[in-house]
Amino acid sequence: MKKGFFVAALVAALAATAAAFGGNAPARSGPTATAGPDTALIRCGRTRTIGVAAPVTGPAASIGAQQARWARYFVTRYNRANKKKKFRVIVGDTQLPDTAQAIQVAERFASNSAILGVVGPAGSQEVQVSTAPLKSGGLAFISGSATRTTLTTDRTRRGFFFRTVPNDDQQGPKVASHIRSVVRASRVVIIDSQNSYSTGLSDTVQRILSNANVNVRRESVNEETTTDFSSLIARIPGDTQVVYVPWQLAPKAQLFGQQLRAAGKTARLFGSDGLFDPDTFKIPGSLVSFFPIDLTDPVIRAYRAGPGGGESQLFGLPSYAATQVMARAIDKSCANGNATRAEVRRNVASTVIPKPISLLGFTQKFVQRGTFPLGPGDMQRPADFGIYQISATGAYVRVA
Repeated sequence: MKKGFFVAALVAALAATAAAFGGNAPARSGPTATAGPDTALIRCGRTRTIGVAAPVTGPAASIGAQQARWARYFVTRYNRANKKKKFRVIVGDTQLPDTAQAIQVAERFASNSAILGVVGPAGSQEVQVSTAPLKSGGLAFISGSATRTTLTTDRTRRGFFFRTVPNDDQQGPKVASHIRSVVRASRVVIIDSQNSYSTGLSDTVQRILSNANVNVRRESVNEETTTDFSSLIARIPGDTQVVYVPWQLAPKAQLFGQQLRAAGKTARLFGSDGLFDPDTFKIPGSLVSFFPIDLTDPVIRAYRAGPGGGESQLFGLPSYAATQVMARAIDKSCANGNATRAEVRRNVASTVIPKPISLLGFTQKFVQRGTFPLGPGDMQRPADFGIYQISATGAYVRVA
């Protein structure tokens, strides 16, 4: 009887203990016991880590290498000015337009517990395929070049994706207006390069020009694999005034332009931001739309004298701005010595870079609740595109 009473009492005590913990055994103490990558505490330490996703090799290396250098340049300047805290950069080579590489980079970044945030990816198609692994890892990612409008407006990446460049629904109307009102072209050919970046811009410009009664012909080509554009050029009417090429590979646009001229066709080329490469795309008289930047900023001169090797390499400059935002957000998150990726995301969304220290020429601030064409993660206005014309010497001169 006494033995049975003892057992019953022990069972009752254990049941009471289980009830006190909601029917489960007590969880182990510590923030990482049940935390996933989104909420796991990361010790900031003296050196904090940022991942940079950029196509530093491959067909788009001429722009991707710039992005990586500009990101490192911000870190170099930051580390020089701060003795007690530092940043380091881990670069992932996405090899645009090979989106499979972008996925692999995103997966590596998501699984690297030291990385607090990501600068990049570069291309809109890379952002699309990288979203799932980066979101699963809880990482904020800020692109310095992905412009497809729906990256922010479809809300798929809300709170995770940000960009320091305007979107295509800001770029496309600017291009269409210049073609119609400044160049006064009435016969235009638009050639997309069969990816989400290019087709989005092409659709926007085609729609606006067609609604303005401009004669628009649409063509398509794989810019990555094509080396002989003769069949495409043969389909371009001889009286065409403007050929719009929203591509990402400046060497291919240069080759296309040379073959176009060799065929005796004089239509003016008009490239998008992906072709802003003064070292490669040099067809005289061509026009290029590009991100807003402050050409008078002394940081640009210092970069040119340093890692730029005498070149401004302005395509990578918005990646400097993205790294600047990410560093501020991480510093704020690390105020008590530890941070979570979720904290970093929230702080990215609220980070403001005032005009005096913004290389973009205006105060950088992200939209929280957007009204089309802006979505959460876009920059608030006055973010806008400029138009540059290539001179006879290959210089890019801003004309609008």
